[in-house]
Amino acid sequence: MRSSINRVKFNRVKGWFFDAYPSSFGEITVWIIQENGKRVKFIDRFQPKIYVSGKQVELETLITRFFSSRIISSWNFVYKYVHSTDAKKSVVLEIVLKDCRKIPLFTRSILKKGGYLRYEVHNCDLYGDRAYIFSNNLFPLAQVEIEIQETTLKYSILDSVKRVCYDLPDLRTTKLSVDIAKKGKIANFEDSIETICLIQADKQVRITSGSDKEKLLRLVRVVKEFDPDFILTHGGDSYLFSYLIHKATINKVLDQFNLNRDFTSSIGKLGRGRSFFSYGRTFYKAPTMRLYGRIHIDINNTFVLKAADFDGLFEIARLCRVPLHTASRSSIGSSMSSLQLYQAINDDILIPRNKSIPEAFKSAYDLFIGDRGGFVYEPKVGIHDGVGEIDFSSMYPVLMVKNNISAETVLCKCCLNSKLQIPDLNFHVCEKRIGIVPKALDLVVSKRLCYKKLKNSAKNFFLKQTYDNRQAALKWILVTCFGYLGYRNAKFGTVDGHMAVCAYGREALLTASRQAENRGFEVIHGIVDSLWLKKEKATACDYHELVKETGKKIGVPLTLKGLYKWIVFLPSTIHPSVGVLTRYYGVMQNGKVKIRGLEVRCSDTSRFVYNAQMDMINALASANDAKQFMESIPKVWRIVKTYRQQLLNGDVPISDLIVTKHLSKNPNEYVQKVSQVIAAEQLCEAGAEVHAGKNVSFLFTNSKNKRYKRRVKAEQLIDSSVRVDLKQYLLLLYSSAASLLSFAGYTPSLVYDAVRGYHNSVL
Repeated sequence: MRSSINRVKFNRVKGWFFDAYPSSFGEITVWIIQENGKRVKFIDRFQPKIYVSGKQVELETLITRFFSSRIISSWNFVYKYVHSTDAKKSVVLEIVLKDCRKIPLFTRSILKKGGYLRYEVHNCDLYGDRAYIFSNNLFPLAQVEIEIQETTLKYSILDSVKRVCYDLPDLRTTKLSVDIAKKGKIANFEDSIETICLIQADKQVRITSGSDKEKLLRLVRVVKEFDPDFILTHGGDSYLFSYLIHKATINKVLDQFNLNRDFTSSIGKLGRGRSFFSYGRTFYKAPTMRLYGRIHIDINNTFVLKAADFDGLFEIARLCRVPLHTASRSSIGSSMSSLQLYQAINDDILIPRNKSIPEAFKSAYDLFIGDRGGFVYEPKVGIHDGVGEIDFSSMYPVLMVKNNISAETVLCKCCLNSKLQIPDLNFHVCEKRIGIVPKALDLVVSKRLCYKKLKNSAKNFFLKQTYDNRQAALKWILVTCFGYLGYRNAKFGTVDGHMAVCAYGREALLTASRQAENRGFEVIHGIVDSLWLKKEKATACDYHELVKETGKKIGVPLTLKGLYKWIVFLPSTIHPSVGVLTRYYGVMQNGKVKIRGLEVRCSDTSRFVYNAQMDMINALASANDAKQFMESIPKVWRIVKTYRQQLLNGDVPISDLIVTKHLSKNPNEYVQKVSQVIAAEQLCEAGAEVHAGKNVSFLFTNSKNKRYKRRVKAEQLIDSSVRVDLKQYLLLLYSSAASLLSFAGYTPSLVYDAVRGYHNSVL
């Protein structure tokens, strides 16, 4: 048994499972962080299993064709549930491969021999580290005891994903940044390295002297000296590591440029990024730069770290059994899918290569009745006093768990006379088994509820923050689980289940609103899983009684988010009499300001407009009711006038005027030359790479110019000669004020008139 860089001379090791990856043929390299802080390397023999289903005679014929294959270790016929909808197990062919990296090649060869129709291949999507983790019942940062045997490692798991209070090792994090000596306005691979900076805790190293070759080798030495577990970069995936690898190549030190902890593994190769469409928006995912024995995280290419910090990342990796480097970059949907795959394996259900559960046939009437989404109440436009907001806690996930909604349980074939009928739909739910999806979600729902309780009871600030980050990470799993149920590529997804959850959700919201109306409350607004209610002289106790009673009735936990001093529901700009579901703002009795749908909540708002609108909202927030709100409107004019004067005087820094827009297509695919496209074209001409799904930042310079290229200037290309389009930024300023007061009939032109006629003597 080979282990550690310095040969380990003991048979048992305790510590935390940190990283694993395929190394030599048929072997997996494993890194353990021991209790004494040492990072120890082991080599484990690992042979993955895949399964092939089909007619038994054809499976016997198939194995004769592969009998002499060098990549097959063994084979056998076993009993498994081929599909999640199967009521009983079937005979399938289990093939043990000698190396996990041969799974894709072997899968393609089987499909090809069967004409892509005769055989189904299962469990073939679990490559390398994930297959190893599932096979050994491991999860990242699990406390384990390893018995070192002759050719393998034997694990004893001393931990559980169900734990909410768990110990973690002292992990070391290094921040790596590189300044490039740009010859032009856009950096390129031919530019030299100016400075390399590494920061770890209270240690900082700046590499400023020497040639590019010497700087790269010094970087390697410092990383080895710091020996970090995590290396954080900005743009490491999309640009930085590509640049450093190029520099190492042309300086002929690529073989020495190794930032891995495992120096026997070469630095990973960068693939290509990709643009993809999800939830009505185009995203760009940069290629992954994989390190071995360390975890590289690109801050610009991670969602979970931004949303829930390292606490959330560790929780997602542990619960979903996703390697740390994958969890930091994967979408939450992918992490949740991993949880479902593990559940399926535990239930002896084979994982399909492609989604295999079709949608049930429906008539046009069935679609009209069933495919309606969530229920909403149109908001009552205007300002309201004394409104209470009630939230359905994790409504859809709870309904999925409570009502056993999964691909194999909705419209199951084993319970055609089931008494479990779905509201409004001619669907039934299985009475004999619990589905994969509710089994997987049950743990997530219960853990998040526990973390929220621990957060509220914790007195230590850092402990409170840890619990909050963990519950926030789990929240995103619960947010995506419903949409993923109807995703076309979800292994255990189904459109019928998606429609069923919507039906239960509509019933829950309607039941809650009727319950409220029976108690004398008026529904001011309602959207899927939230209600805004009003009742004269109602107290917090009245709302809490309603929440408690309604929660018991519908089986979904309800919470009172708060009581508002006042809340404003805003109208549509096109139809002023119609309210917009997600455009409102208000102040709760505890002073908390809640804002949805305004400029300050939009990612494409400049800092100048953001600051102005926030000042306006804070000025209005001092009002205690609708009457005081209307009396405070002159404060808005004073703020607008102040910001207007700052802009005209040139006191607003250029950085505060930068606008960031999203590209839904590649720049050359646009027909209309909108602002972000013009800026993207400018960057492309300067040598930068711009893809669909990326953000483009720019400055308005002359938005009405007939020569469209002069309308904006990309942020990276701004110089001292640039001129600001004052009229455009004034319009944005007036529009931000008009957004707040649109319920009272204000437009940007009326705001302009009000500000122009404003005198300091008003206040």
